[in-house]
Amino acid sequence: MNEVVGRVSRILEENLIFVSLLAIVVFFSLISESFLSLTTLSTLLNQLPALTVVSIGMTLVLISGGIDLSVGSVVALSAGVIGAGIAILGLPLPIAACLGILTGALVGFANGSLGAYLRLPIFIVTLGMLEVSRGLAYIVTDSQTVYLGAKIQSFAVPWAGSGISASILVALTLVVVFEFLLRSTIFGRQIVAVGSNESAAEVAGIDPRRVRCTVLVLSGLLAGLGGLMNAAYLGSADPNAGIGLELSAIAAAVIGGTSLMGGRGSVVGAFVGVLIVSVLQIGLAQIGITEPTKRVITGAVIILAVILDRWRAS
Repeated sequence: MNEVVGRVSRILEENLIFVSLLAIVVFFSLISESFLSLTTLSTLLNQLPALTVVSIGMTLVLISGGIDLSVGSVVALSAGVIGAGIAILGLPLPIAACLGILTGALVGFANGSLGAYLRLPIFIVTLGMLEVSRGLAYIVTDSQTVYLGAKIQSFAVPWAGSGISASILVALTLVVVFEFLLRSTIFGRQIVAVGSNESAAEVAGIDPRRVRCTVLVLSGLLAGLGGLMNAAYLGSADPNAGIGLELSAIAAAVIGGTSLMGGRGSVVGAFVGVLIVSVLQIGLAQIGITEPTKRVITGAVIILAVILDRWRAS
C-alpha cells in the first residue's frame, strides 16, 4: 500500500504543473458558464504569443543564474521602433519589423556586456535598462500611440476562423526549438552548467561570461519579437505596452519549474506556466474579479510556485 501511495505521489509531483492547469480549467468551467467557449479560446490564443516568446528568453536567463527585468520595456521599445519605421519613415513592414527585433537584441547585448563582462549585478543592470528602454519607447513614439493599420494585424489575425494565427504558430515553433536547444545541444548544457555551478563550469572549460551574455542577447531578441507580436495584436505601437510583462514571464517560468537559483528549468514547462497565468487571468476576469484582486491572486500564485520550487529542491 505504501509503495502504491509513494508511486502516485511521485507521479503527481512530476506532473504537478499539468494537474494544476487542469484543476484551474475545471474550476473556472464549473463557476462560469462562458468559460468553455470559442470566445475564451480565441482570447487565450491572442494573449499567448508575446508572453510565450518573452517567457522563453526569461527561462534561459533564469537557468543560467541571471534575471532580465527589462523585457517588458523592450517589448514597448521594439513596437515603438516598428511603429516609427512604418508611420514616420515609411519603411516596408518587413524592414521595420527586423529593426524592431534587432533593437531588442541590442538591448540584450548591452545587458549582457554590462552584466557578464563588466561583472555588474545583472539585477541592477536590467532594472536600469527597464527605465532606459521605456524612456526610449516614449521618445520614438513621441509619447503617442502609433496606429499601424490592418497590414501588421495580419500577423495576429486567426486564419479562416480557426483561432490559429501566424503569431501563435511562431511562438509554438520557438517553444519546440528552444526546448531542443536546451536539452540536446552543447550550448544548452552549458547554460545549465553555468547556472548550476559557475566555478565548476569554468574548470570544465566553459566561459560563463559568454554564456550569460548570449542568453541575455537571446532574451532581448525574443522580447523584440514579442514587441512585433504585441503591435500586431493591438494594430498599433503603444509606448505603455508590456508594463509588468517581465513579472508575468518570471511567474510563468517559475510556475513551469524553472529555479530562481539557476541550473534547472524547461521551456515547455514555462509554456505551460504561460497557459496557467493566462487561463487564471481570463477566468478571474470572467467571474468579475477586479484588477487589484487579480493582481493579489496572481502574486499569491507566484509565491506558491516559489515555495514549491524550494520544496522540490530540498
